[in-house]
Amino acid sequence: MRKIRKAVFPIGGLGTRFLPATKSMPKEMLTVVDRPLIQYAVDEAREAGIEQFIFVTSRGKSLIDDHFDHAFELEETMTRRGKSLSILDSTRSSPGDITIVRQQEPLGLGHAVWCARRIVGDEPFAVLLPDDLMVGRPGCLKQMVDAYAELGGNLICAEEVAPEDTSKYGIITPGESLGSITEVLGLVEKPAPEAAPSNLGVIGRYILQPEVMDILASQEEGAGGEIQLTDALAQLIGQQRFHGVTFSGRRYDCGDKSGFITATLALALERPELAPAIRAFMATA
Repeated sequence: MRKIRKAVFPIGGLGTRFLPATKSMPKEMLTVVDRPLIQYAVDEAREAGIEQFIFVTSRGKSLIDDHFDHAFELEETMTRRGKSLSILDSTRSSPGDITIVRQQEPLGLGHAVWCARRIVGDEPFAVLLPDDLMVGRPGCLKQMVDAYAELGGNLICAEEVAPEDTSKYGIITPGESLGSITEVLGLVEKPAPEAAPSNLGVIGRYILQPEVMDILASQEEGAGGEIQLTDALAQLIGQQRFHGVTFSGRRYDCGDKSGFITATLALALERPELAPAIRAFMATA
């Protein structure tokens, strides 16, 4: 079984739900406390052993490249003033660790993943959606990589969602379950509540076999007029092993304003230097 070395980060979206903040700044650079969303996802991937980070971007995303580059003027100034550079450690990548792929058209998540096919090659790979901020010990992808070592095949991160919200997610048709692992018998993209096979939704973490790229190459438009990753994955069921992993931790939907604010408050409350002031404010709000 081959090690999961590569991870795809589909970050080409326009972030229209956060306008005007995202008019000139990528939504993935919005900060939760003091780290941008993309940093949380990259840190999670590093913990899971990922060695190559593939950013599928669009125009106007150069700030993300800059964030993971060396900032010589900043570092020199901090050094001269006697300040530690350790706070920047996670933002600095080694040459070749990050590959940028351009998604010329916003044709959906499936298309974004397919754009990384030349870099992924014939290896199994992970996909992380930075909008889903996952907080746990170990991190979400590390939990999935550990499960992959035992199960192989394809893995998707699963979470119980409110029955009325099934139309917002890919939904699993579940088979046998054991602990956090659920056999996946089918996948339906954004079904109406009355048509949903369960309330077990697919959220933004995947470990996939490279054969999915061949399916995505000819995948037709699905829900929302986009090329849906879920539709391509559904075709692998029965051909390859397929399981869902229920994440042990907390997920914050930072693609939504309320979820983003909730994440900021929750993570701030975990910081000893910030929590007292935040609690004092909340007590009077």
